[in-house]
Amino acid sequence: MSSRRKFVKNTVVGSLGITLATTARSYSQILGANDRINVAVMGTNSRGHALTRVFMESDNVKVTFICDVDSNVVDKTASMAQEVQGTKPAGEKDIRKVLESNEVDLLVIAAPDHWHAPATLMALQAGKHVYVEKPCGHNAQEGEMLVQAQKKYGKIVQMGNQQRSGIFAATAIDDIKKGAIGTPYHARCWYSNKRQSIGHGKVVAVPSELDYELWQGPAPREDYRDNVIHYNWHWFKNWGTGEICNNGTHALDVARWLLEVEYPTKVTSAGGVYHVDDDWEFPDTQNTAFEFGDSKSISWESVSRNGMPTFGQMTGTLVQGTKGNIMVNTNGYRLYDESGKQVKELLSETKLDTADLVGINKLSHHHAANTLNAIRKGEKLNSPIEEGHKSVLLCHLGNISQEVGRTLNIDPTNGHIKDDQEAKALWGREYANGWEPSV
Repeated sequence: MSSRRKFVKNTVVGSLGITLATTARSYSQILGANDRINVAVMGTNSRGHALTRVFMESDNVKVTFICDVDSNVVDKTASMAQEVQGTKPAGEKDIRKVLESNEVDLLVIAAPDHWHAPATLMALQAGKHVYVEKPCGHNAQEGEMLVQAQKKYGKIVQMGNQQRSGIFAATAIDDIKKGAIGTPYHARCWYSNKRQSIGHGKVVAVPSELDYELWQGPAPREDYRDNVIHYNWHWFKNWGTGEICNNGTHALDVARWLLEVEYPTKVTSAGGVYHVDDDWEFPDTQNTAFEFGDSKSISWESVSRNGMPTFGQMTGTLVQGTKGNIMVNTNGYRLYDESGKQVKELLSETKLDTADLVGINKLSHHHAANTLNAIRKGEKLNSPIEEGHKSVLLCHLGNISQEVGRTLNIDPTNGHIKDDQEAKALWGREYANGWEPSV
């Protein structure tokens, strides 16, 4: 018999040790100034704009800096922040200047992918904690560097895999441990969207409000084109990491978590730019298979330009077991028996759109709360960088397999590619002179 619940208030999953409580802004007035956490947000055109509000709505937090290379974006977000918290954050385009300030305890990074790891390293070296959106790095080597740096500097680094702080994935973990689906052995992950063509860009003058030199930062220099900024950089290899890192990270992270697997033994990817002829450099259609040494596997399928849902969902993770199946995403949790009959369902009070870039839901608040509690109280992080790196590494390995056109054999102890020099050469990247990151 199906059970159905609507979650209309904050919840704490105490048995799993995962804090899901968000708190009222008024409570912050009770706490002393010594408890306040000062936050700087880097990259606020879309996701960072939402995260600015999320952290401001958390306990005793003050956003002190808005950092963006677009002056229009800085003004827009700083004005919004002033309305919410009563004081206007300082605006700054150069993250290096922000990190010099004693008025920053935590750096929240939502800049383009090529900035994620370099900015995190800079922040750790400056003695700051970090909340970095997925993916944690532009390439596999950067993820490893972040794990090393976190251990070296001792500050917290939380990656923005928000489902790790959500009740739906937590319920799935709990039910699996109780034997609800027997032995889990395969996870199927997918994503679909109706992305439009980005056309063929032209070299044009840089807009006056944009510091393109700083926007490129660690990346090798390219001329400014009219179809890259602010969003389409995702599909260019110099700055982005493709759909598998953009949206696959979330679903693959849940899959790896529920199956309790770490590094794969084999990775195979197939696909291409099938839908339209434009400047995309990553596949708009991709199928990637991951094999693990303990008789478990994960598959990832993305169709970025076809809006047909899978199992009625635009994105999700389906875990298959010997006695049943579990499906989970940001919108809900469903338990099925062996025949595919639904026996349990938990739904979000609000449904997220896969095309929504700036939406705020309870997951974001829960993840922020966990980050802040880790800083204040030593609470265990739900998505620490060592776990985030393992999930993002799957995505990078999928892209590398796609690039070389063959199966990769992987060392299951560390995730490194074996016996393939061409593939190994794609483990890291070249950097602009003077911007080379270091631990």
